[in-house]
Amino acid sequence: MGSVPAIFGRGFESSPCSSGQEEDQRGEGQGCAEGRINILLFGVLQFSESLNYVHETTEAKIVKIRQTLRRHEGTLEKLNRQTEQAAEVERQIKAAIEMLQAQMAKQQAQTKMTKDWLASVEQEEVELQTKVKKLEMYLNTSISIKELQKRAEEQSNTLKGLQHWTQFQKENIETQNEQLSKLKM
Repeated sequence: MGSVPAIFGRGFESSPCSSGQEEDQRGEGQGCAEGRINILLFGVLQFSESLNYVHETTEAKIVKIRQTLRRHEGTLEKLNRQTEQAAEVERQIKAAIEMLQAQMAKQQAQTKMTKDWLASVEQEEVELQTKVKKLEMYLNTSISIKELQKRAEEQSNTLKGLQHWTQFQKENIETQNEQLSKLKM
């Protein structure tokens, strides 16, 4: 093949000037030394070029890696901001849900109270109608017709007022039930 420089652990094996005796016999001592120096310099040049190439390619790779890292850092920062925003939105949603649940509980309690109150009003209305009938029967027997008509009108007006008021309360309960249904959705 050729000779291998001594720098790599071996001598110039195939060189015609590989031993000192041969150099003296041929008279080429100085020529062999120059040849060896040329070979060494050529090897050093090749090694230097290889190192330069490795340095340049490594530097280019480092630049690319830095650019990639910057892009990834930017992406990570953006993701971090988005995560923080999502957490804030989640906190706001939870607060809104808690507020809605509290409102629903309050509305349900109000609705129950109103229903109970309406039931008692309806019961009072029935009792009042019964009393009016009893009173009419009593009055028929003991009071004049004009007085009975006057009392009947008063009782009728009272009943009408109670009916209007009862109807208003029923509509109020229906409205509250609709609001509760919308809140539950």
